[in-house]
Order: sequence, then structure tokens, then C-alpha cells
Amino acid sequence: MDMLEFLRTRRTYRRFEQRPVAPEILTEAVDAARIASCGANRQTVRYIVVQSADAVAAYLPPEQGQPKPDELPTAFIAVLQDDNLPGASDVDVGLALGSLTAAAWAHGVGSCIMGAIDRPALTRLLALPDGVRLCYMVALGYPTHASKLVEMQDGSVKYYLDENRGYCVPKRSMDEVLLKTL
Repeated sequence: MDMLEFLRTRRTYRRFEQRPVAPEILTEAVDAARIASCGANRQTVRYIVVQSADAVAAYLPPEQGQPKPDELPTAFIAVLQDDNLPGASDVDVGLALGSLTAAAWAHGVGSCIMGAIDRPALTRLLALPDGVRLCYMVALGYPTHASKLVEMQDGSVKYYLDENRGYCVPKRSMDEVLLKTL
């Protein structure tokens, strides 16, 4: 598969087989995030791998397509920002997330980057030290549904389910996002 097809298929997945993700795949995903591009090479992003999904699943937000107990992610990676270090940048967090999820998808492991989470409760659960901030949780597992890009309708960016409960991820058209080529 070419790179654009790889990126088109690396979409949000929310329902998973109950097969654990191998620890070496999780470590490789963190390593990919570790070596991602970052501004000024400050390397302020930190990670916690959670392989006990029950420890985190209770803090997932209820929303359309929320997984049933037999569809929960089998691993999570907490993506953290160490604000104690100079140059902490949320841009670096975004670059790390892209590399992390791409490395997982290269092994057929789907992901869901979650920002609508109970940060105070998860911060306590993960026992984060002062100055280390939880940015995102990434749910990981082997997907049991399709996830595809669709053309945005009526300006809505909200995901929705198709007739097979597959995720439809609306995207703006190239004509809308590419303002000009000089």
C-alpha cells in the first residue's frame, strides 16, 4: 500500500478484538513517537503504556459508537507533556501522536486519540508527578470495524456510523483546504 492509502486507512477505531497487543508493538509505537520531529529538539513529551485496559476504560467518554465490554481497547498509551522542561510544545505532542499511531497501524493495530477524557481522574490514576500534564490517551487494539474517510456534508466534522457500524470520518475537500499554489 502506498503512503497516502496507509494514511487514509489509519483512522479512528473504537471497537476492538479482545486480543492483547504485543508489548514489543507498544514499545515500537512509543519509540516512533520518541524519534518524531519536534521543535528545537527539546524532547519534552513523555509516555505511559497501560496494558490493563480495565484500569482506564472507566474514564472513557460516552459517545456514539462507545465500545461494549467485549469491544474495549486492549491497551492505552498516555501522552504527556513535561512542563518542567524548557520549550514544552503541544505541537511536539501532535507530531508524536502521528508517529505513534502510524507505527501501531503498520502492525494492524488501530487507535483512537482521545482528548475528551477525565484528565483529573486519569492524572490521579496514573500518579503523574507535578509538572507532568496528561495531553491525550490513545486507545489501541485490533479493530473489529471499518473506518473510512468520507466527504464532509453540510460542514459537519462529526464522525458517524454507516449501515455496518463502520466509522465514517468526514474531511474537508482539497479545494477547501488548499487555498492556492504559487
